[in-house]
Amino acid sequence: MADAQAAVTAAWRHESPRLIAALTRVTGDFGLAEDLAQDALVAALSQWPREGIPSNPAAWLMAVAKRRAIDRFRRDAVARREAESMAGDLREDARSADLTAAVDHIEDDVLRLMFLTCHPVLSPESRAALTLRLVGGLTTTEIANGFLVREKTMGQRISRAKATLAQARAAFEVPQGEERDARLADVMAVIYLIFNEGYAATTGDHWMRPELCLEALRLARLLATLMPHEPEVHGLQALLEIQASRLRARRDSRGEAVLIEQQDRRRWDWLLIRRGLAALDRAEATGRAVGPYVLQAAIAACHARAVTPDATDWARIAELYDQLARRVPSPIVELNRAVALSMARGPAVALVLVDALVAEGRLASYHLLPSVRADLLQKLGRSEEARDEYEHAAALTSNGRERALLLNRAQALRRE
Repeated sequence: MADAQAAVTAAWRHESPRLIAALTRVTGDFGLAEDLAQDALVAALSQWPREGIPSNPAAWLMAVAKRRAIDRFRRDAVARREAESMAGDLREDARSADLTAAVDHIEDDVLRLMFLTCHPVLSPESRAALTLRLVGGLTTTEIANGFLVREKTMGQRISRAKATLAQARAAFEVPQGEERDARLADVMAVIYLIFNEGYAATTGDHWMRPELCLEALRLARLLATLMPHEPEVHGLQALLEIQASRLRARRDSRGEAVLIEQQDRRRWDWLLIRRGLAALDRAEATGRAVGPYVLQAAIAACHARAVTPDATDWARIAELYDQLARRVPSPIVELNRAVALSMARGPAVALVLVDALVAEGRLASYHLLPSVRADLLQKLGRSEEARDEYEHAAALTSNGRERALLLNRAQALRRE
């Protein structure tokens, strides 16, 4: 029974996006599609322990969901034509030696589903939640735990997102032209948002939430298989693969944060690094102009290729940040560029850039600005100023672990 339940869980996690996507195309209602997919899941939980795991779990789930759809449409006289059409499809599926053909053609549907859950009519938070629910296959409880909100709150957020899409009559399609490029950027931004929330949690007492990182990585891989000719898609996958490779090394035995310069690189996941570098090669092999994800992946690759911290090519990283700043100018990019310049050319050079960001004021509530400034001041021997900046950074962060780290640094300077 345990094996059957594990098989159901694995099949649902991997196949639910395809299942919901195909059912959305067939029914024209993604809310109904999710209900039908859930019905198939309940049937699997009941039947697989008794009857055994089917040879093709994905096709089994698809067939059951279609049967449930037929039953629903038959109860609706207005939709009798749809029922007849779907019944014909199901009879055709049953005549084949196996049901693989029933699910082989729906990869485009998964892509449509990703564009739907990342529709611009939704807020970024709602896009992330709905994407994890429908494309990631996570339960509402899992999503709520990942973002540290109550299950009821997350359930309401997901319900409102579905209602908003229904009211907007959002089309289940891949847009074309400039709209396609903009919507693809939205999809990638949502996946990146999910990963970043897991990689450096913005709230709570945990330094990281690895489960969110892994879900984002899975979504990035899926997107790369669906859109193999888009360099930025491969760049996003490369970036997340390489960043995820360091998850185990970012905490010590007590659960405290370990920054990249102090990490034991033997604990890095070199399989993920190889996958990331291969994805970066695929991005560059397209021969098309690179964008921010490819540039960030190239920066991450510089760290991954360095056997020791001293071997890091900081000059190359600073150059890549120069390109990134020209491509997508932002104060966050400038702050990261300052860190790279501090390593390549010294803290005094970097402090000029950081002080300019302070004067500009756009990062006034961003805790990493005073944190970086504190580090630069400390390296320049200006300990009292550095201590004040660490305390300022600690007051701005909402993450308990990070606050403790910053206050410990400030306290260490008090003892000097």
